[in-house]
Amino acid sequence: MPLKTQRVRDPLHDIIKFDGEEFEESLWRVVQTRPFQRLRRIKQLGFSEFTFPGATHTRFAHSIGVFHTARQLMSVIKRHIENSNRQWGAYQANVAMAAALVHDVGHGMFSHAFEEVGKRLDLGMMRHEAVSKSLIQDSEITAPLKRNGSGFADDVATLIGREGPATLYDAVVSSQFDADRLDYMRRDRLMAGVQSGGIDFPWLMDNLEIGAIATGVDDAGGNRIDTFVLGPKSVFAAEAYVLALFQLYPTIYFHKATRAAEKVFLALMMRVITMIRDGHIANTGLPPAHPLARFAKAPEKLDSVLALDDTVFWGSLEMMADADDEGIANLAKRMRDRKLPKCRDIRPKLEAIVESQSGSAEERAKRMNRAIATIERGLTEWNESNPDTAPRIFVDKGKRDPYSRGDEKGPFNRIHIKDENGDISDIADHSPMIAALKPFEMFRAYVYSDDTEAQDVVESIVEDAIRGVSDE
Repeated sequence: MPLKTQRVRDPLHDIIKFDGEEFEESLWRVVQTRPFQRLRRIKQLGFSEFTFPGATHTRFAHSIGVFHTARQLMSVIKRHIENSNRQWGAYQANVAMAAALVHDVGHGMFSHAFEEVGKRLDLGMMRHEAVSKSLIQDSEITAPLKRNGSGFADDVATLIGREGPATLYDAVVSSQFDADRLDYMRRDRLMAGVQSGGIDFPWLMDNLEIGAIATGVDDAGGNRIDTFVLGPKSVFAAEAYVLALFQLYPTIYFHKATRAAEKVFLALMMRVITMIRDGHIANTGLPPAHPLARFAKAPEKLDSVLALDDTVFWGSLEMMADADDEGIANLAKRMRDRKLPKCRDIRPKLEAIVESQSGSAEERAKRMNRAIATIERGLTEWNESNPDTAPRIFVDKGKRDPYSRGDEKGPFNRIHIKDENGDISDIADHSPMIAALKPFEMFRAYVYSDDTEAQDVVESIVEDAIRGVSDE
């Protein structure tokens, strides 16, 4: 018996419907599975609520929003295909929309912050792509997906694991104008309460078309493929879209307090998991049956991964705060009470000096990189020569390009504009502002406010590097 239409009330999209049609019914059944429901307990923005109290939205809400947005994008493709008297790829479209729904199902607690622990300890199953593949192909999620065909689940997993989109249908899931990005950049801004970084989504969608572009060398000759293009009336809206995404990084994703919390979390998890694997669980404050303990002992097991979510971590803090190990206890208390290390933003001062000097842009960039490498090496060596129960200086580096033409990833990873004559070209050719944008880069050190010795070390190392740059 088919299900009735199901409705989800969403703060961004208002009402999202899963109708009683067979395909959407299968996706609603996916939503009801344990692995998907687990996403309710994983916040989309991790520790951003330390800075933006309203940013408590989850990967569950985001995933449903991505499906809804993918369905909107797919309607544009379908209209274009049918108007051009070509065969509509219903199966390909369904694979892409299912992939949009389950694309984040493999994320662990605190998402990317926890993945960094996995990278440092070489724990493969902490990569969300690997977990997603396993869940899609061999879990409770698999059966409802297979209602759409015996190979459907495998095709969904293949699409999610692909490095870049191969078709127009794939571009709905992964491109510079995909459903994931169109949901999270609006949702994160809304829930964080940030007023900058807005986009004119209705106007962009109303001006979204499908156009054929060449795939030969320098886009001349060769085969032609269909991709999303924006009409000539949407140039400024497209420009605002690129700028809005770029602004979200320094405003939200790279916020100093958020990154500081991630550093403390990383140090805490590294110490806890390492001690448990070394047989010292009694010193961590955690009982042997705790999900974190089970994960540390068997990180390759899917059940161990699925047992972890944000609530598991927050619920364990009080136990870890009473740990016999001083490092774990200290880090847990600081996280519990939001006693985060303070940021020393190093890069701006260096940039001001280097940019005022003579030489080409390339020479100044090399000078800048040398200075940063010198500081990073000095801070790392001091940390290593002053072993403590927990790190005393945290180093943080990051970079975000405002817009990449995506030449190395193919034409689907560009934003295309169609002019009044019907010619299609990259948005950077239409917007001098976008063409002139430089990447946002950061280089920071974090030190606790009560650790005056470490603060003095940071200042000394930074000042030495600044003097070195000034003398060049």
